[in-house]
Amino acid sequence: MKGTQLINEESFQNFSKSIANKIHKGFILEELNDKLPFAILSKKGKQINHGFNFLISCFTFGLWFIPWIYLTYVSKTKKILVALDEDGNVFQEDCYIG
Repeated sequence: MKGTQLINEESFQNFSKSIANKIHKGFILEELNDKLPFAILSKKGKQINHGFNFLISCFTFGLWFIPWIYLTYVSKTKKILVALDEDGNVFQEDCYIG
């Protein structure tokens, strides 16, 4: 019985370290549940100047359009779920924003 408690404490510490690492990387903690150990974190995307990118696309005859689309995709707000599974392993999944 003690072995199970140590594994649970150790896995909870790994869970807490994982959340702390994500916060250190710029994520914001939105929701935390300690009973069913999971957390939802989000990270705001960068602001894209679409007018400037449109002008660059015009000057390059549309060649800048592909990097502009990529920058727009990468700069979206990201949400992730960090949780513990039944075996005590920490996992992370992307949350899709509607």
